[in-house]
This record gives sequence, C-alpha cells and structure tokens, in this order.
Amino acid sequence: MKRIWSSALCAVAGSLFFGAFQPAHAAGNYPSDPMSVASGQELAEIHCAACHAVGPEDASAQPGAPAFRELGQRYPVSSLEESLAEGIVTGHEGMPEFAFAPDDIDDFLGYLTSLQAR
Repeated sequence: MKRIWSSALCAVAGSLFFGAFQPAHAAGNYPSDPMSVASGQELAEIHCAACHAVGPEDASAQPGAPAFRELGQRYPVSSLEESLAEGIVTGHEGMPEFAFAPDDIDDFLGYLTSLQAR
C-alpha cells in the first residue's frame, strides 16, 4: 500500500492495532482552548468526515465507520497518540495510512476529547 503522509486522520479505527504505548499526555490533558479545539475540528471535518461522524450529532457517511464522539467508549482516546505520530496502518481496503505533526496530534486529540465530554 502506498504510504500517505498527511496532517489528517481518517484511520481512527485502525488505531486498535498498536500495543502498549505510554502517551505523552495524561488522558484528557490535551489542549482545550477554543483555537486548538477548532483546529482539531477542522482537521476532522476536512479529512475524516467523508467516512466518520465527526460532530456531536451527525451520522457516519460509511457504514461501520465509528462516530468520533463514541471512540472513548471503545478505548482511551489518548491511545491514538502514538499511532497518529508513527502512522496508522488499517485493516481494511480504502482506509489510508496517516502520520500527523505533533501540533496536529494535540489539536485533534483535544477536539476528540471535547466530543467525549458532551
């Protein structure tokens, strides 16, 4: 599979494939200021909404694509940090591999954390 490098995340579901990682942030300790959360939301809307529900009430466009607001019910959102930095490899066709810049990871996970609290 051709490696795609981007400051986007569409492969959240693929994050279940990594092992024991110690995140740099404690769970829920991502940026919560309005600018960072808005930046994370923009990343989700631009790069992930074609498949995933990225808002507080929308439906996923692709069947089986988990809604971002429900990810915290499946596993700790902070567990995505390493795979976002290293590149997520997914288990099914059509889902690209991504690697994020550190600031994008923080903003994106700040947004994801804000969705879990609603």
